[in-house]
Amino acid sequence: MAAPIWLWAFSVALTLVPSVFGNSEGDALYTLRKSLTDPDNILQSWDPNLVNPCTWFHITCNQNNRVTRVDLGNSNLSGHLVPELGKLEHLQYLELYKNDIQGTIPTELGNLKSLISLDLYNNNISGTIPPSLGKLKSLVFLRLNDNKLTGPIPRELVGISSLKVVDVSNNDLCGTIPTSGPFEHIPLNKNIFCVSTSSLLELALMEAQFDGLCHCACLIGFEKNPRLEGPELLGLASYDTNCS
Repeated sequence: MAAPIWLWAFSVALTLVPSVFGNSEGDALYTLRKSLTDPDNILQSWDPNLVNPCTWFHITCNQNNRVTRVDLGNSNLSGHLVPELGKLEHLQYLELYKNDIQGTIPTELGNLKSLISLDLYNNNISGTIPPSLGKLKSLVFLRLNDNKLTGPIPRELVGISSLKVVDVSNNDLCGTIPTSGPFEHIPLNKNIFCVSTSSLLELALMEAQFDGLCHCACLIGFEKNPRLEGPELLGLASYDTNCS
């Protein structure tokens, strides 16, 4: 006897589940593509008609065909970021550094609970650092330097215990620098430092990267923010005085 029609429909639906995930993530990434100008055709392979984006260049997926990396650093792209990026719930690395991206950082990036690295440095991004980034409890690398960011450093970031590298230098941030959580060991002169187990070692180059080989606890950069007032004095003054 033939199987009931509902059973056949259910089996078909099950086979389509991975594609639904893939199409959702593909739609989000294709929205990003449409928001960018790509003179070198870096994104030529981003075909929205494919089942999922795992075959696209500059995209990495896990074994379940969920997007884990977007690698578009130094790709001569311009345009702006899109809120749909917040739908990539398995994303671990968002690499968009050294382009000409403008506009603001979408608050929806705070939904990327698996994110380890957010690299948006060397662009023309403006606006404030979204407090929603404080929800990224897996974040290790936060590099927003060399943009046009304004406003205070969100206090929500102090709750990210995994944070090891922070660079917000060469922006127009204001207010004071947090002094708790991952910001606890910042020296008073606002340069980049490596906090080792024995001493504070000043790093001479702003381009120095945390490579996982040095025994560093934290790498933090705040210089070239003329309106940034230095470390906050807890209980004595409001950190965002004259900051807008």
